[in-house]
Amino acid sequence: MTQRFFIAEDGARLAFADEGAGLALLALPGLTRNGADFDYLAPQLPAGVRLIRPDYRGRGASQRTGAKTYTVPQEARDVLALLDHLGLQRAAVIGTSRGGLIGMFLAATAKPRLLGLCLNDVGPALERGGLERIFEYVGRAPAARTHDELARKLPALMPGFANVPDGRWLDEARHQYVETPRGLALRYDPALREAFLAAFAGPEPDLWPLFDACAGLPLALIRGANSDLLSAANAAEMRRRRPDMIFAEVPDRAHIPFLDEPAALAAIHDWLRKLA
Repeated sequence: MTQRFFIAEDGARLAFADEGAGLALLALPGLTRNGADFDYLAPQLPAGVRLIRPDYRGRGASQRTGAKTYTVPQEARDVLALLDHLGLQRAAVIGTSRGGLIGMFLAATAKPRLLGLCLNDVGPALERGGLERIFEYVGRAPAARTHDELARKLPALMPGFANVPDGRWLDEARHQYVETPRGLALRYDPALREAFLAAFAGPEPDLWPLFDACAGLPLALIRGANSDLLSAANAAEMRRRRPDMIFAEVPDRAHIPFLDEPAALAAIHDWLRKLA
């Protein structure tokens, strides 16, 4: 994955990768993650797909701009700025967790720029238990000094996952943390913790209007069967509201599926065919 850079509206220098040719597929990662989130999916995509992977501000190789700028609306504006930078009027969006929230926000505020939306283990209602688990780790380096050490610990730290491919936990450790002489360091701005906690302080926001704003867009939903963030009941309500939505539930996965599982790939390929 070769990274390039563009300048956002406020002068921030933001990173992205752009590979392939054809249908523009904008891949939006999870809260603390970066474009490497889609390393497992990339080689499984069919020919004729152009995979565009941004690092949000404060994550990966993008500039750290402070907690007040780490918001879904700002990150959505950055996504539109990237499309403008690339000269793209429209793109399909596949969004993992935070990326799915950004995708739904774009459907509500910039729908003409979207070709369709695929949500990876996220929806308009988020379970408090799953959020509290994220509260525990966001902005904090893990208690491990090396990638190998963390990889050995991750199976116990990630309940709900089973039958994970060999080497996958080591890949995850490398994607999310940097090895330093002082131990593992975050690949994102620790100030993201402040922004995330602030976003979920107070009454729970009603995000169903964002989902309903996706009307007319080809939709797909992938859910980890053991997810603690997207409940089976909320996934069922999403399907009730959009009976045409492609749906897959991935066994042996919690939050979040890796997207190279057979069930996930089948849903993504079906969705891409619908877009074509």
